[in-house]
Formats: sequence, C-alpha cells, structure tokens
Amino acid sequence: MAKRRNLRVAPSTGRRQTRAENPTQENKFDEVHASDRRLLLIFFAFFVVIPAVSVCLYRFKFAPEADRSDPIEHRQKQGGRFKVDMNYQEILEENSEVSLNASRRNYAYPVLAYVTPWNSKGYDVAKKYTKKFTHISPVWYDLKSQGSGLVLDGRHNADTGWMSELRQNGDALVIPRIVLEAVPQELLKSKKLRSKAIDIIVTECMEMEFDGIVLESWSRWAAYGILHDPDMRNKALQFVKQLGDTLHSASSAGNNNRPLQLVYVIGPPVSEKPQMHDFGPQDLQRLSGAVDGFSLMTYDFSSPQNPGPNAPLKWIKFALQHLLGPPENAQNLAPKIFLGLNFYGNDFSISGGSAGGAIIGRDYLALLEMHKPKLQWEDNSAEHFFLYVDDDGKRRAVFYPTLSSISVRLEEALAWGTGVSIWEIGQGLDRFYDLL
Repeated sequence: MAKRRNLRVAPSTGRRQTRAENPTQENKFDEVHASDRRLLLIFFAFFVVIPAVSVCLYRFKFAPEADRSDPIEHRQKQGGRFKVDMNYQEILEENSEVSLNASRRNYAYPVLAYVTPWNSKGYDVAKKYTKKFTHISPVWYDLKSQGSGLVLDGRHNADTGWMSELRQNGDALVIPRIVLEAVPQELLKSKKLRSKAIDIIVTECMEMEFDGIVLESWSRWAAYGILHDPDMRNKALQFVKQLGDTLHSASSAGNNNRPLQLVYVIGPPVSEKPQMHDFGPQDLQRLSGAVDGFSLMTYDFSSPQNPGPNAPLKWIKFALQHLLGPPENAQNLAPKIFLGLNFYGNDFSISGGSAGGAIIGRDYLALLEMHKPKLQWEDNSAEHFFLYVDDDGKRRAVFYPTLSSISVRLEEALAWGTGVSIWEIGQGLDRFYDLL
C-alpha cells in the first residue's frame, strides 16, 4: 500500500498584509492580475475539469461490464491466456477474492452444468451463476427393472423450490439426469418395455415440469456386453431415437410449452484403436436428428492404478476427431457436443500401490495451505500438478484444474465449435465460473 504523504504548509511571509496597508499602483496591477487569474480558473473549471469528470463518471456508470478490470486477470494473464508459471499463493489469493462476473457469459456455445445431491454446494453455485449456464442437470433419477416391469427411482431428490429459483434467475433449462439401470437384454428386446420406459420418462417430465432429461445408458450397455451384437446395438440406438422423438413431441408448462429436450451421455474412446463398444461417428450421425446434445465424458483418463493427468489435451483432441472428423468438417454436428470438463481433481499415490482418488475444491485448497507445494505445468496434458509427501512418508501427486488448464480447454472447444459440460459444479473453485 502506498504511504500517506504529509502535507506541509509554508510559513506566512506577511506580503499580503503589507500590500493591503500600502494601496499603490502595484496593488492595482495585482488586483487586475488576480481578477484575470480568477477568470482563467473559472474558464478552466467549466470547460476542462467538469467535462473530464463527467466523461469519467459516464464511463464508470455506463461502460459494458466486459470493460471493468479484474485484478486476477491482470495478475494471471499473459498474452490473452492465463499464465502457467503460477504458485500456490496466487491460487489461495484468487479464491479469497470476490468474483466480478456472476452473470455475463464469456463462452458463446452451450454450457451444461451437472449438480449432485451428495455435494450440496452445487445447488448454491447453480443459483448464483444461473445465467452462465444454458442447461442444468441435477443427478436425481435411476430407471430400474422391478420384477417384469420398470420403476423410476429418485423423485424424492427433486427440489421444486430450487428449480423455481433457477427460473427466476435466468433461462437455463432444467434437465435431470436419468441413469438407465434396467437390464438391457430385457428392456431392448421387449417393445412393450421400451414403450413403458419412454412413457415413464415423458410423464415424469410433464408432472415435474422439467425441460427434458439427460440420459445415461451407453456405458451400462457396454458393461453388459450387448454393444458387440449388431442386432442389440441397433435396438439400443432405436430406443434412444424413439425417446428423443417422443420428448420432442411433448412439452410442459414449466418450459413455456417448448419441446422437451434430450441430451445423451457418451464416453470417449479408451484407446487409439476404437473398440466395438465405443460410441462412434456412425452412432452420432444416426442419433443426431433425435438428440439435442451429446455429453462427452472427456475426463477420468487416469486412475489410482495408472496415476496421471485427469484429461490430457491431446486425448481430448483425439476424442473430438474420432467423433467429428477434421475440425473444418465438423460444423454440422460440433454444436451438439458438450465437451466434458472436470471441476474435480485427483490425489494419487506414486510410491507404489494403488491408493488415491478424487478430491474437490476444499480438499485442494487445504493441501495447498498445508504443504505449500511448487506447482508444475505439464505441456503434453496442459494441466498443473504438484508433488508432496504425506504423513506416512508416501510421495503423492495431485492433479486439479486451474484457470490456465480450463482456459486452454475452453479455447479448444471454441475452436471446434462445441459446447461444454461440467462434472460437477459443486466441486470447483468459485473463480472457475468467471471463465464461462
């Protein structure tokens, strides 16, 4: 902070008193000059100072929010991109500062935000930053087999008061996630069960006044091994298409009678050579007319058994190219992709064994405060990480998103023309949302 300057007053010379006592010709010239100076001061005040002050006040009051400076951006940006040579203190400082942008969107394409019941902070984040998101997906439902029928479990999670607040705050669509847990061999082979499943989902949307749903089923079907069978794969795609078409033909009062939407969750390829169970470009093409968006899970690249970055940038590029082809040919389908961004991290053991797992924002900040580590930037993955030694003397590696790593991924998504999906908003640091 700048030091306060001491104002010093020079001692009086008594000259004004002498002049007042001796009204000579010199005094008259002094009076004329004084009058001229007063006129000049008045002129300067009216025609220079006041207009300048008025311009400053106008700019402050009416300038677009984008022109307001953010001290964090000035401190952390280099050449238009957030710098990578940062230290733990900067992260702690930026997290303690109040966000200057809770409503203005910086990212032009759709943004899907997941919220989980087991992490209540996400509900508050969704309310605070509603205008940043185009879609909000609370993780509420499972559709399960029950005897020879089906049951939708999860309405007890639904919070209608929270939904009402979101709609008062902005225009984000509320589309809860439904995980399709029903046994696929039974569901997909039965026309009656398929129709029943679709009816259950659409009815729930109507009764609860949702704007649509996010459906997760592909990973479950892959786990059951049915996607290797061309006939079962065809039935699976037909089911998703039929669901999308039915949702589009329905509407609810909660979404101003607009057609209900379907976002479908898909995984990235797990290796450079596509596997039979991977969701591929032909599947994307086939479903594109019935599905409003595809939530691409480009995270969880590493694991405790194979420690490393959460979502290497090269892997993200490969996943997009696998689905869309070259960027110049991707304009038609790219806007339907929600590129996955993890707002959580991982704390892995690197001293042998397979210990470690996911961490969220508060865990990350606690580790920074406790260990005061040196942050390192890994160019190939475009992620920050740091090393530390735990209480048992084990060496550990922590990978967690930073403004720099998120910024790089948003640039990549923008270059392709895709939206983004965030898993999940209760796990991130508050300053992450300034980028969206």
